Amino acid sequence: MSSDLERGSAGSIAVRQKDGVSTENGPPYAETGMTPTFENKFGTFIKRFERSLIKYNLEARGIQRVLPQESQPLTWRSYLQPFLLYFSINLAAQNVTLGMLGPVVYTLSFRDASLCAFFGGLVGSMAVAYVATFGPLSGNRTLIFARYTFGWYPSKLLVVLELIILIGYSLIDLVVAGQVLSAVSVNGSLSVVVGIIILAIITWLISTFGIAIFNAYSRYAFVPAVIAFSIAYGVSSKNFDLSTPSEGNTETVIGNRISFLSICLAAAITYGGAGADFFVYYDTSTNPFYLSISLLLGLVTSFTYTFVLGIGLASAINFNVGYQKAHDTSQGALIVKSLLDGLNDGFARFLGVIIVLGLIANTVAPTYSGGIDFQIISSYFERIPRVLWNTLCVIIYTVCALAGRDHLAEIFTNFLALMGYWCAIWIAITIEEQAFFRSSFGYRGKEGWKGWGSGYDWTVWNQKEKLPLGIAALTAFLVGWAGAILCMAQVWYIGPIAKRVGEYGADVSSLHLNASISGARQKINR
Repeated sequence: MSSDLERGSAGSIAVRQKDGVSTENGPPYAETGMTPTFENKFGTFIKRFERSLIKYNLEARGIQRVLPQESQPLTWRSYLQPFLLYFSINLAAQNVTLGMLGPVVYTLSFRDASLCAFFGGLVGSMAVAYVATFGPLSGNRTLIFARYTFGWYPSKLLVVLELIILIGYSLIDLVVAGQVLSAVSVNGSLSVVVGIIILAIITWLISTFGIAIFNAYSRYAFVPAVIAFSIAYGVSSKNFDLSTPSEGNTETVIGNRISFLSICLAAAITYGGAGADFFVYYDTSTNPFYLSISLLLGLVTSFTYTFVLGIGLASAINFNVGYQKAHDTSQGALIVKSLLDGLNDGFARFLGVIIVLGLIANTVAPTYSGGIDFQIISSYFERIPRVLWNTLCVIIYTVCALAGRDHLAEIFTNFLALMGYWCAIWIAITIEEQAFFRSSFGYRGKEGWKGWGSGYDWTVWNQKEKLPLGIAALTAFLVGWAGAILCMAQVWYIGPIAKRVGEYGADVSSLHLNASISGARQKINR
């Protein structure tokens, strides 16, 4: 992709008039409510800062729409990039630790946990692949696109929820990285705290240099990660427990299967809040089917590869004293222990460092999108360059990671599914909007898919008077949340419907959401 686009050339930076008249790419000054004197000083500072970013080849573009004439040429590599991007992002140690929850928390057998992990990841990834198709089509960031369903003000609620997800996932990445680095150091001489800070600094440096460098990095980042995880499979698979059945009576096992599947689904679907962000520079002629398939394969293969490794390692805890002691220390220590048991000490520790480096891509992506989402919250925030918001994101999740470094399993089980609820609700509403109210699913023609997203006017992304009020979508969203509360099964709360399945309940929210949303939305629109 061209460097001019990534730097944010003069034509791509928002041009705002002092008389309150705005161009497409940016709201007028009048909306900020600032005094002219402060406005002039602040505006001068921001423009000077943006020029500095451009001078040093850093990306200055924020939430401004990428116009069709600014998009990159479409080649076969464009369709390969989604696979490489998400395969690299997702082939990370935090998914291995998530897979460990199947046998450890939900007491599932290797077979049950693996099947739940695969199908949960598949369904969640399909939703992300759907959202990604609107990046090339609209030129808008993901939650700018949400304005076309939720309107100007209700969509800001989604932005706040997405920021919580991005910061939460980055927190988890930093904790896992700190655990692994501490485990590979000699006698634990490197503390988890120092490991967390190291990854935070590296993440900030990469996210500052924009999406061009990140895309280049992601093309090759998966190679050492695949080698490291493949070796981990090779040396640890002999310890996997493939025969012990799931614990509990039939209803309890069913409930645990549903709950673990829901967590794996949530881990995948939460990518949806930023699904279009990395494809806004793609040409509008991009085939949505090919793009979505490429992305889907990248997510599903990486999820399956890492989930199953975590499930296998955790299944061996009850039969391998070394694994059990390592897991008692941390989930990251168990990953390192699986390498130390079958390899030369130095080489095993080297592979542990490689696995930590794989977490960089998984942390850079939410940091980049977090900077964009902060700009969507208000016109004032939009005027602050993305790099400063990225810096704030890094500071927030680093502090949170340092505070919660000893509670990774609790963060996973309490946070992941809860955040997956809103993504599922929003995507279900978006699909219904496109199918029933925009009639823009398109058709397959001789030259490819035609008409996808044709019911939207992408030029009004920043004109709130031309966007829907969002009352129907917001009401459906709240109805979906009410259903989720009734059906959720968390450590701290089990809904009345969820309680009816097994001894510990079952998180059946994902099964309930679409029906409640559809009924509420159609009733309101009638």
